[in-house]
Amino acid sequence: MNINVYTESTPNPATMKFIVNKLLINGSADFATKESAEKSPFAKELYKFSFVNGVFFASNFVTITKTDDSDWADVEPIMKEFVKGAVESELKVQLEEASEETNFEGSETEVKIQQILHDYVRPAVEQDGGAISYRSFNEGVVTVELRGSCSGCPSSTITLKAGIENLLKRMVPEVTEVVSEAL
Repeated sequence: MNINVYTESTPNPATMKFIVNKLLINGSADFATKESAEKSPFAKELYKFSFVNGVFFASNFVTITKTDDSDWADVEPIMKEFVKGAVESELKVQLEEASEETNFEGSETEVKIQQILHDYVRPAVEQDGGAISYRSFNEGVVTVELRGSCSGCPSSTITLKAGIENLLKRMVPEVTEVVSEAL
């Protein structure tokens, strides 16, 4: 199979989405630090580049966060070539495949919130190179975790409040607020 890699900018200027024409992982995997990349041969290799500051995988893309002292104009061609080679040589994203859980747990309201996040919010967040995870629902407040390009993105607060919070308030009247858990 001939592997093609193309890039998309994300709302976070420090991250770039590298999309390939092959499924890399079912679900997603976040390697926000060099240490966390130990279980991922692919992420471990990416962290060997001094300008790599974060790695996130979902379906057919890897989102790479660069250091502030590097410029995408300089590092993007290097990363495209590396990602192409890594995918062609079938470098593993994870040593053991974690299955993505879609059986939601909790009260009827919690299940409804998780279903909405999974069906409506997750695909939109993944388009921008990120991921969202449901954490909890307590006294009207939904807590989520944002990863990938969403982590540290200047516009993630707007996405959270204007997008996700409004959607959930409209679809689940018990929701009063949505907050993001700090990593």
